[in-house]
Amino acid sequence: MSKRLYIQEVATRDGFQIEADFVPTEAKIALIDRLSQTGLAKIEVTSFTSPKAIPNLRDAEDVMRGIRRVEGVEYTVLVPNVKGCERALACEVDEINLVMSASDTHGLANLRMTPEQSLVQFREIIEVTRGSGVFINASLSTTFGCPFEGDVPERRIYELVQRLLEIGVQGITLCDTTGMADPAQVERICREVLNSWPQAIFTAHFHNTRGMGLANALAALNAGIDRFDASLGGLGGCPYAPGASGNICTEDLVHMFQRMGLDTGVDLDCLLQCAADLPQLVGHDVPGAVLKAGKADRRYPKPKWMQEAVG
Repeated sequence: MSKRLYIQEVATRDGFQIEADFVPTEAKIALIDRLSQTGLAKIEVTSFTSPKAIPNLRDAEDVMRGIRRVEGVEYTVLVPNVKGCERALACEVDEINLVMSASDTHGLANLRMTPEQSLVQFREIIEVTRGSGVFINASLSTTFGCPFEGDVPERRIYELVQRLLEIGVQGITLCDTTGMADPAQVERICREVLNSWPQAIFTAHFHNTRGMGLANALAALNAGIDRFDASLGGLGGCPYAPGASGNICTEDLVHMFQRMGLDTGVDLDCLLQCAADLPQLVGHDVPGAVLKAGKADRRYPKPKWMQEAVG
């Protein structure tokens, strides 16, 4: 387990989209600029969706054009359709992230499209990107279970992965949209896709809805996954995924990997400083554990009576 791991921050899109209050544009830009200095491999900046659909991200162009890009950091955005893709390309993004569901019911609830319809739209979007050099990633929601239908057959996941790659998708994110995954399932599916499609770049995306987020990340790591989405402070959720809580917390994930002696490339202290300002920014507490308890190497003074006895 000595290989480099890549941590991909999603709070500024996946987190902010569901907040009760709009995070000011200047504050978004300032946070992204700070995150760019922490060693993160990728930052999902925003979503080029309709302001009516997600008003919290109505400032997508302003944010994307306002950030200071750092060499070595990839800046990705969510793109829901051709119009969103054209807007994103105008901002010279490094990557576009397409989203579809492996489940018919969740796809209709979240996107008003079945997986088949999503694939048709993806082809149209990918055609628009021809010659741009932009990287194409697709996030496959409900890979590990659907809140409406329950288990999603694994053969369906593998069929969709194959079809995504056939139409020109280069990277695929396996998403545990509502925290239904378990470590055994995660390791099995991740190992299968890595063995079957070694040419593709796979990312794992977990929610901590049922407290298994880090356990699932460890299972994905054991299967060979080296790219992980995570959200600063554990922000996130999905308005169309009943019961979904926040994503796994970036600083908690980095802390775990670093305690294991793994190279994430991330400056954890700088990351924690960013997380410490989140409650004031969003107006509420955040779930992150290391932010509250401190790193595992934190030391406390001995009880007063012990100090007096030694003296």
